[in-house]
Amino acid sequence: MMRVLVNLFLSVGLGAAFLIPQAEAQNGPLRLEITEGVIEPLPYAVPDFVPDSSAAANVSRDLSRVIAADLSGTGLFREVPSSAFISQITDFNAPIQFADWKAINAQALVTGAVSVSGNRLTVRFRVWDVFSGAELGNGLQFAGTTEGWRRMAHKVADAVYGRITGESGYFDSRVVFVSESGPKNERRKRLAIMDYDGANVQYLTDSAAIVLAPRFSPTGDRVLYTSYESGFPRIYVLDVGQVRRRVLDTQDGAMSFAPRFSPDGQTVVFSLSAGGNTDLFSMDIGSGRRTRLTSAPSIETAPSYSPDGSQIVFESDRSGSQQLYVMPASGGEAKRISFGSGRYGTPVWSPRGDLIAFTKQSKGRFHIGVMRTDGSEERLLTASFLDEGPTWAPNGRVIMFTRETQGAQGRASLYSVDISGRNLKPVRTPDGGSDPSWSPLQE
Repeated sequence: MMRVLVNLFLSVGLGAAFLIPQAEAQNGPLRLEITEGVIEPLPYAVPDFVPDSSAAANVSRDLSRVIAADLSGTGLFREVPSSAFISQITDFNAPIQFADWKAINAQALVTGAVSVSGNRLTVRFRVWDVFSGAELGNGLQFAGTTEGWRRMAHKVADAVYGRITGESGYFDSRVVFVSESGPKNERRKRLAIMDYDGANVQYLTDSAAIVLAPRFSPTGDRVLYTSYESGFPRIYVLDVGQVRRRVLDTQDGAMSFAPRFSPDGQTVVFSLSAGGNTDLFSMDIGSGRRTRLTSAPSIETAPSYSPDGSQIVFESDRSGSQQLYVMPASGGEAKRISFGSGRYGTPVWSPRGDLIAFTKQSKGRFHIGVMRTDGSEERLLTASFLDEGPTWAPNGRVIMFTRETQGAQGRASLYSVDISGRNLKPVRTPDGGSDPSWSPLQE
């Protein structure tokens, strides 16, 4: 039976990822264990994929580089540079000289071939356990257009990530966010969408009106957001493919904001402020039927559904300070889950259902943190002048958020961090960026 290169174990706690390498295959399979400690990334190699023609040569190199960037960007993998290679892969079907890859300590090897016919692109690839000389799973093939080569690279990287870790990847996904430009006192904001790594940015709105808090639908084809186009906040639904939108008729003369889709995409939960009170409501998108979920004399906002749609986490000041609560999705009694020092807000349920991410303000600092759904095992992942608004990667292992720098020249940017608090890094955008929302994996 083919030996798996890496087994992924998850501890009960929320520790850091720690790779325990084995020098030889007979010592047992390698383990990627989530525990406290300093990570030692898995060494791997991605030689340039083999092109079948001169037309495929450039794209084969570009594909290999994006795949490597995806894997290394997780912090779990370390690429062995091509300058260290002893062997070269010039024939996708030729036997692999595993001794040459062992000699440079490449524990995983990704090989591939690229063919181009007109505007059609086909990519074949395999993932190898170097120490055992075995292929991890069967080889795969993706086909598409030459214009979509980056997406194909992300799909390959997702497959490689899955073969090695046993978990789904998150590279073939997109992020909708608020693109910010101009000085801080005259900030212009418009909705934008991009690949998870900042490539292929497209703008969905102009900067004529302030826009806030875009949120992807469960299928990634629609975006909810709040706009001040009418002079006060209202919720819009935008079709991403056709860039066509409509306003949600929540209630005339009332401010509606902080919308989010239900897991089935048929319902929207949001905050509505009227008569001096701010409560949570849900609305059936098809019928427009609205249901009131809270009625406390306090501010309820930032709702987020559990993955199974049965519960909602939200922020409220009903206890006298901003805290997190969980209640049934149909409304009813809410249970407070945050009890640490400071104020909590912008909760988001993990797509795995096991954690809730949040923003915390304490002792003059802002943090992105995670906790269990009952409020236990709180863990702060970041700390800065202003970190806020977390969003989950599709596999529930990485969080993206907004970080803003201090002062009159302060700038909002997007950052990502994994759930252990490791691998904190900026996400490139053409201008400033805020309010990210991560899509599911694309179909």
